[in-house]
Amino acid sequence: MYADREPITTARQQTLKAPINCTGVGLHSGLPVAMTMRPAPVNTGIVFRRVDLLRGGATEAQAAVPARWDAVVDTRLCTVIANATGATVGTVEHVMSALRGCGIDNLFIDLDGAEVPIMDGSAAPFVFLIECAGITQQEAARRVIRVLRPVSVVEGEKVATLTPASGSSFAFEIDFASAAVRRQEGFVRLEADSFKDEVAEARTFGFLQEVDMLRRAGLARGGSMDNAIVIDGDRVLNEGGLRFDDEFVRHKILDAVGDLYMAGYAIVGHYSGIRSGHALNNKLLHALFADASAYEIVEEMDAAFVPAWEQPLLATA
Repeated sequence: MYADREPITTARQQTLKAPINCTGVGLHSGLPVAMTMRPAPVNTGIVFRRVDLLRGGATEAQAAVPARWDAVVDTRLCTVIANATGATVGTVEHVMSALRGCGIDNLFIDLDGAEVPIMDGSAAPFVFLIECAGITQQEAARRVIRVLRPVSVVEGEKVATLTPASGSSFAFEIDFASAAVRRQEGFVRLEADSFKDEVAEARTFGFLQEVDMLRRAGLARGGSMDNAIVIDGDRVLNEGGLRFDDEFVRHKILDAVGDLYMAGYAIVGHYSGIRSGHALNNKLLHALFADASAYEIVEEMDAAFVPAWEQPLLATA
């Protein structure tokens, strides 16, 4: 039946064809920031570079902040990472989600400040930038993390779990008292254009009554209805309303996709979150990597040549 198809190959790592830049404001700092995404060599992973620190005399090593689960230092309403010398980058989850959804393995992300621009509060602007720059394959096999057995973390009513699966999928459940949100469930399988079509445009959200408290804590200083869904009691205040009836749970899936891409590789397995957030998602990665029997790193087969039901993963040393 498949006699005329090309030989099975491993999937290739990918980066951008060309640099591309944007400007915006930091959601929590409220400060303007410029960002440039640049192609990176094979096996680089995703590395943020604080070019403002370079201009101040920092070395390349001091300015580089790799996007890794063990570099996460703060999870209050966003994911913040830091390197060994204390350089930080905040609100990385939306751009990380876009990179995972678009299949980018290696990239330098230059910032002239300590926070990724919030753009419109979703991952869609970053997907647009990636598509404008173009994607190119590289001469190295892509590696992924395959979940071998269930791993779960629980904090009260909050739960985050990874279980073995043949592909990458995400399910989420939220439950808020506000009638604007209430209980929502969502599911997405990351394949083809599913991230762009089903997840990328979902915006972050917050409650009007919490704004003053957050700003006193140094958070949400750049937040507005231009970059977040604002809820007042049981009403959505944004002109035009929601992009999806279930935009809130879709955004929680978006966050989880970005948080889990901090593993360093895409995860082949099923994620399930119940009232989870950045903190619990990071704890889930800590739990996964604490148990060597729960995962393995393998080479991904090229789906372009193999039907979905025939896609094995090649174990590597």
